[in-house]
Amino acid sequence: MRERPRGTELLYGRNAVMEALRGRRSLRRLFVAESSARQPRVAAMIQAAEQRRIPVRLLSQRDLAEMLPDVNHQGVALEAGPYPYVEFEDLLRQAEGRPILALDHIQDPQNLATLMRTAEAVGVGGLLLPDRRAAGVTPAVVNASAGAVEHLCVALVANLGRALEECQEAGYWVVALEAGPEAHTLFTADLPEPTVLVVGSEGKGIAPTLLRRADVQVALPMQGRVESLNAAVAGSIALYELLRRRLAADSD
Repeated sequence: MRERPRGTELLYGRNAVMEALRGRRSLRRLFVAESSARQPRVAAMIQAAEQRRIPVRLLSQRDLAEMLPDVNHQGVALEAGPYPYVEFEDLLRQAEGRPILALDHIQDPQNLATLMRTAEAVGVGGLLLPDRRAAGVTPAVVNASAGAVEHLCVALVANLGRALEECQEAGYWVVALEAGPEAHTLFTADLPEPTVLVVGSEGKGIAPTLLRRADVQVALPMQGRVESLNAAVAGSIALYELLRRRLAADSD
């Protein structure tokens, strides 16, 4: 088998591959296990690839496993170019007042993937990630997000604090999801729109420098014995609360 060209990566998993075929990323080849080619979902991927004039290559399960060891590839792999991050200024313009999700050094790929999947599901306008000391969009994240990240506008920023300030200058309100004495209950707090929701890292939460930039600080009410939820769960709940409020406002 030819060596994979430099600057490409292998996406895997049926949901991830199908969404990438529907997305905006540059694609080179679709690899399919011969034993899976006639299955309806895989056949649909082959058809989608052919419509985009992407070559399809049938392989044995063994060859595909050698290409992607230690992952559940589900019989498909897609050779793709790098994830197409967008410029921050373009994200801010394209968001058009929809919520923006800012993640302060989320390092666990599964948490990142969960937040991305929720963000896409609720229709956020974009997602901000620090360009250092944080998880990025890897094939594992694409797979864990079920391909949702392929439909998101994601910008890497060198200074998240400065990016939040520019969002405020553009009319956004920064809402920090962080427990503490200054926090209001998420479900009853006054949350002006448009909103940038900031979710902190798994261990340290939101950095104090970012927390000071927030217009509103909110927290989830906890009535059980556990003191907190992980970043992905808490952030997902907050994203759906923002969606609930938008839907309620639209129905008035």
